[in-house]
Amino acid sequence: MSTKNLRVLVLVCSTRPGALGPAVGRWLTDTLGPSAHALEADLVPLSLGDLDLPFLDEEEHPSTGIRHHEHTRRWSAIVDRADGFVVVTPEYNHGMPATLKNALDYLGHECAWKPVGFVSYGNTSAGTRAVSHAKEVVTALRLVPLGATVAIRIGDATHDGRFRPGAHLADAAHGLLAELVRVAHALTPLRERGRPNAVPGPLPGSYARPLTPDDAAEVTVLQRCCWLDEALANDTLAIPALRESPDQVRAWLARWQTTGLWRDGRLLGMVRTRRTDADLHIGRLAVVPDLRGRGVGRWLLHAAESAGTASGCRRMVLSTGIASHRNLGLYQGQGYSPCAVAPDDGVIHLAKPIPA
Repeated sequence: MSTKNLRVLVLVCSTRPGALGPAVGRWLTDTLGPSAHALEADLVPLSLGDLDLPFLDEEEHPSTGIRHHEHTRRWSAIVDRADGFVVVTPEYNHGMPATLKNALDYLGHECAWKPVGFVSYGNTSAGTRAVSHAKEVVTALRLVPLGATVAIRIGDATHDGRFRPGAHLADAAHGLLAELVRVAHALTPLRERGRPNAVPGPLPGSYARPLTPDDAAEVTVLQRCCWLDEALANDTLAIPALRESPDQVRAWLARWQTTGLWRDGRLLGMVRTRRTDADLHIGRLAVVPDLRGRGVGRWLLHAAESAGTASGCRRMVLSTGIASHRNLGLYQGQGYSPCAVAPDDGVIHLAKPIPA
């Protein structure tokens, strides 16, 4: 579940004057517009010619991630933001264009675990040999080529000098996009673990990273799973975490520093922090019910506390329901002491000093 559309880069590769590629790219994006909307994908057309990439001129190997030139950094950022690719390519001398090979040679980690589909065009082979060539290269970058392709014979798709493909090619294009979206979603956990800001979590295969407003849907589901027990224990439904909409969650995710723990694309737990004067406020500590009792809550709490230690706060404060005995046991076991009780709303506030 996500509130963020997939970003699909439609890459037109030929830079030859008068090439058919731009017409194929326009046909593809126009044809796939309704399907992309239904599949919650954004098509982003781009021509390699607009990038002005010279032949690979970076001193460092692309796998290092060190980019000295502005054209490299710009191309790297475009690829990094994409969730998948559709490559529109001709076939030159039984292979892909040198422009495509050169553009790929600039890249490294930006490509990993993203699907790539091919729309090829040519004469006798309809560009299929270019696709076979390209697939050998993209797999070295850990791009995942699709089985679905669109192969266009120029003679069959042009009439009176205009590009007019048949309905069967449109059907093939819709099938390619549908497969790309499915594979992109399936590969999300692998892409997530590769994020530069992801760190290993306490459970095998888990990792933690900062949450953003794009994670609002997953956070909403986690809150409603976790705070149901709080509602039962405290005999109240007046708990903000149970009642917030995804838009409200998105709003506070923009204001708080929030860490999420993930595994295989599932949000397992979270905790948020925010500094006010000399206090570090810790809140929304949550762990999915099936993983409670395995130290995940303590791990998240310690991760939050490290932010207070690093920022020079004097104390850390948090709160829970008066009848939330499991939470109270965790917090008091970690050195927190009650500092205030608000009997009207049934909340107890706890604090823990940070050693100077």
